Amino acid sequence: MTAPMPSIGVIGAGAVGQAVGGALVASGLSRRLLVASRTVGQAEALADDLDDMRSTLGSPVRPCAAEVEDLRACAAVVVVVRARFANTRSADVRVGGIQANTPVVRDLAVRLADYTGTVLVVTNPVDLMTRWFAEESRCPRVFGIGSSLDSARYRLTLGRLLGVPPAAVSGHVIGEHGDTSVVCASSTLVNDQPVPVPIQQVRDELARRPGRINLGIGRTRFGPAGAVLSALRLALGVEDGTTELSVAHAGDWCGIPVRFTGGDPVPSLPPLDSTEDRQLEVSRSKLRAAYQAVRGVPLQPSPCGRN
Repeated sequence: MTAPMPSIGVIGAGAVGQAVGGALVASGLSRRLLVASRTVGQAEALADDLDDMRSTLGSPVRPCAAEVEDLRACAAVVVVVRARFANTRSADVRVGGIQANTPVVRDLAVRLADYTGTVLVVTNPVDLMTRWFAEESRCPRVFGIGSSLDSARYRLTLGRLLGVPPAAVSGHVIGEHGDTSVVCASSTLVNDQPVPVPIQQVRDELARRPGRINLGIGRTRFGPAGAVLSALRLALGVEDGTTELSVAHAGDWCGIPVRFTGGDPVPSLPPLDSTEDRQLEVSRSKLRAAYQAVRGVPLQPSPCGRN
């Protein structure tokens, strides 16, 4: 069994940060979990709650409150910040926080500039915020987790539609974590065999699922937390495998499969048919244009830099 990492950091004590923290304590992946948030009180409260969890589980992971700069000693840092804003969008919902979250993520990028560990960005719109953090911080190992969750939902949905376990489904969702995501139906296998994918049913369910969760409990929490834990196990070299992450590829940042071997990442697109290839270009073009707009967002010092 691989020895636990010395420490992992989480920035953000909101709903998703709480779920990520709980998953990391339960996983035993590190000896310490450093929690940073908008205020010291928030970080201390979450660390205390997680410490109660550690005690009941007998987990080796010791949570404690920290400042953002303290996280430089961590093997990995998970960025789960969310600025305070009201999202009134009915379409492209994940883009709703772009102007609020951009200065918050930039503040963190400046404070963690040149950090050499692994950074996983969860903050939406995740493809844009991942690129923004990477370029502002100059950190060499920055990934976004959006397409990992999309792909997990795809395998779950297709398994239900076809009456097979999700583990029998091999397939990817790539591109934007949002309305222009691309379902790679042409390369999907079920029990190692190609299958006809009921693509419209799949797309409808992938579009509806996050909204149902948000309507029922306010925010998606545990799906993103699972995606973070799975990605960390690969990125930290605990196990080898492939997951879909937002990374730099061919001049753009978007979700594609990334193969990790001993923690070393190799991004590679799956085979695409002509329709999927066009859809991916639409997705990339949208993200490219949105990022150009992000670069023009006025940036003011933000008190929410550790939210």
